Amino acid sequence: MKTESMQDKIELLNERREKAEAGGGPAKHDKQHSQGKLTARERIAELVDPGSFQEIALFAEHRSTMFGMADADLPADGVVTGSGTVLGRVVHFASQDFSVAGGSTGEVHASKVASVLADSLKTGTPFIFINDSGGARVQEGIDSLSGYGKIFFQNVLLSGVVPQITIIAGPTAGGAVYSPALTDFVIQTRVGRMFITGPNVIQQVTGEVVTAEALGGPDTHMANSGVVHFIAEDDQHAVLIAKKLLTFLPSNNSEDPPELDSDGNVEPNPVLDEIVPLDAKKGYDVREIIANIVDGGDFLEVQSGYATNAVVGFARIVGRSVGVVANQPMVLSGVLDINASDKIAQFVRFCNAFNIPLVTLVDVPGFMPGVQQEYGGIIRHGAKVLFAYSSATVPKVTVIIRKAYGGAYIAMCCRDLGADRVFAWPSAEIAVMGAEGAAEIVFSRDIKAAEDQDAKRAEVIEEYRSTFSTPYVAAARRLVDDVIQPADTRRVLAQALDAMHTKRELRPAKKHGLIPL
Repeated sequence: MKTESMQDKIELLNERREKAEAGGGPAKHDKQHSQGKLTARERIAELVDPGSFQEIALFAEHRSTMFGMADADLPADGVVTGSGTVLGRVVHFASQDFSVAGGSTGEVHASKVASVLADSLKTGTPFIFINDSGGARVQEGIDSLSGYGKIFFQNVLLSGVVPQITIIAGPTAGGAVYSPALTDFVIQTRVGRMFITGPNVIQQVTGEVVTAEALGGPDTHMANSGVVHFIAEDDQHAVLIAKKLLTFLPSNNSEDPPELDSDGNVEPNPVLDEIVPLDAKKGYDVREIIANIVDGGDFLEVQSGYATNAVVGFARIVGRSVGVVANQPMVLSGVLDINASDKIAQFVRFCNAFNIPLVTLVDVPGFMPGVQQEYGGIIRHGAKVLFAYSSATVPKVTVIIRKAYGGAYIAMCCRDLGADRVFAWPSAEIAVMGAEGAAEIVFSRDIKAAEDQDAKRAEVIEEYRSTFSTPYVAAARRLVDDVIQPADTRRVLAQALDAMHTKRELRPAKKHGLIPL
């Protein structure tokens, strides 16, 4: 009998490795490519630095025996897991392989994902989950559901400790949608689909006819549900977004965000003096202001197509990462409604968890009035913004651009919600309400008694505006630290952020606060 040598064992290892790495095989990979998708391993190869990926549990196998599963060969059990570096920083991954049993989630598949999530937590490194799956593996029944529970539990443990990014690169249905929803950022490709119940089930149960794209496509989730934070044209674009996003974020909550080299230029920018119309009824694009304040005009907007009356995203000021929150006067005059409140609160909470200073640009006429907003809970949703800003202990710098009225002024990180620095442009109007509405209340009798009511109304409106709707009254009360020329905004922000960089703020000991969900 021939004695087996080490070389024989190595050859067997290579054979088994090659088979496991082949996934569903060339035909299924070709089908993946024909749909505009990369394979599970190709996605990881696009994401990690060359040669840095170390796969974990390549030879894992399911142990199901029912419903024809006894002889089923599922390489790597339909998911590729491990770690690697992205732009030199360690990241942990899970990438579902649709070419193997449709990327369905069974017991071992889920245990692999949960295990690498746990590794991410133990090592304090970001986690990226690439979803491309038909959902639960029905042949494994409750074991599949148990697996989802293990993944969700790990997602929650990681929350606020390490950044979690999901890429929806194919179908994500049923229970599978909740892991993405528990992560910090969701990037969905054009071919990605995400829904709890598919179009066929909806038609059977409700009679409604809807396409998969209209139900769970990226545009739907960006504009309507708010589940998606970024839309990618394809897998490669999704990877680029994930990489750029990581450049603004620390690896975990005990670190500061990466600081990049900067030329330190904070010279006055006269463009800022011309962007905002003096007529408060005219809109402008607040992203122009952001672009002229941040390094190189580079602003990574988050949820750009959702609640567009608010703008949030990441940028840098003199090399330091900042989270920018702004009202958008071009849409609904920048008013705060239910969706904008949720969008702002979620973003502020994330920045605070990961030590990212907040810069808030204010031009807000108030909260959105209306029966549907009241029935929908604008009070509760608006309170989320108050809670998020008040509980945030990172450096908070607020710039009041123009309108800052009523409760919305308070919500947009005023001094009394803990803003460390508050600056105002000369165009700022800080008041309980607009001068027109306030004058009708305060000077109602004078207007009615006047011979020329229109002239009297114009007179008292200007009197109220000059008395209260200026930044100088707030500055006199120390609610504004300084009234600045718009051109100097970048310099003022850079100095404030530098001064507050070492900020430490202790809060009362408690298990956690109760945000009005």
